[in-house]
Amino acid sequence: MTGVFLFFRVCLSEERFLEMKSKWKKWGITFLAATAMVVITGCQKQSRSNGTIKIGILQLIDQKALNAAKRGFTEELAQKGYHGSKLKIDFLNANGDQSNLTAMSARLAQDHNTLNLAIATPAAQALHKAAPKTPLLFTAITDPKSAGLMTDTKRPDRNATGVTDLVNVKGQIDFTHRLFPKAKTVGLLYNAAEPNSVYQIKLAEKELKRLKLKVVVKTAATTNDVEQAAQALSQKADVIYVPTDNVAAAAMPTIGKVSAATKTPVVNADATMIKYAGVATVGVDYEDLGRQTAKMAIALLKGKKPRSLPLESPAKLHLKMNASRMKQFHVTAAQARRAAKAVRGK
Repeated sequence: MTGVFLFFRVCLSEERFLEMKSKWKKWGITFLAATAMVVITGCQKQSRSNGTIKIGILQLIDQKALNAAKRGFTEELAQKGYHGSKLKIDFLNANGDQSNLTAMSARLAQDHNTLNLAIATPAAQALHKAAPKTPLLFTAITDPKSAGLMTDTKRPDRNATGVTDLVNVKGQIDFTHRLFPKAKTVGLLYNAAEPNSVYQIKLAEKELKRLKLKVVVKTAATTNDVEQAAQALSQKADVIYVPTDNVAAAAMPTIGKVSAATKTPVVNADATMIKYAGVATVGVDYEDLGRQTAKMAIALLKGKKPRSLPLESPAKLHLKMNASRMKQFHVTAAQARRAAKAVRGK
């Protein structure tokens, strides 16, 4: 009973609290239950009137691309005036652990945030399951439909929307082929447990088959598996393609070292990762992706509903080139710019 009184004390003025407390003692728990929903509603309205917005952020793993998405999101909000006392952010990182995702999602659900942001597919799935009534934004997700977050991308129907990181995979494979036209075998490196990666790999394999190129596939379940997988691919493939994959991204410096040591070029879908591995790419900058997601968050904060905000694709694609690797693998900037048209559809 004491705990219940403390809960209501948070929401009511001292005078009003003492008045109601005497009635609760007189009329008993039935009256208390009857007034609970009224007081809770009052609490929620009071929270809104205070002007403080609460956003919960759940990130799958600590890796540079996802960190960039989170940074872009918070910086864009701050630039638009959402900072300081106006905004409270509860940021949680699951470090790639499913049990952490479950526990952290439950915690954010209890916070009754204004909205939640999930960074990467497993985080979005866990948070959507735990807090289905709280508007959910997501970013760094390739295929939200197969992830169960929506059935209609034009009019999201499950209280969730956001920005996909899916780029033109067919175009990226063509880009790779144009950079390395003599390559006969293409290696694919990804985590088979990530729906995002599986989806991209299927598209890549389809295009490679159309180009009549041989495919070698290696998977890495954890960052500890990446070096061995990359080494194995380098022995069989003329070039390695890496999709937007969280495990691979977290170990991208390792992939870069293997590429340099074995003289096997890498093309990665993630433009953020080009400084760690990869010769060149036309892909997503995840900080831009975070900023784009923040603009959707602002629309929600101003009264829009997720169902009125269609799924968005990356607003910008960047041609990123690594000068030292281009020199090592004899690729020119002019060649990369011509090849980039395959991704941009021009």
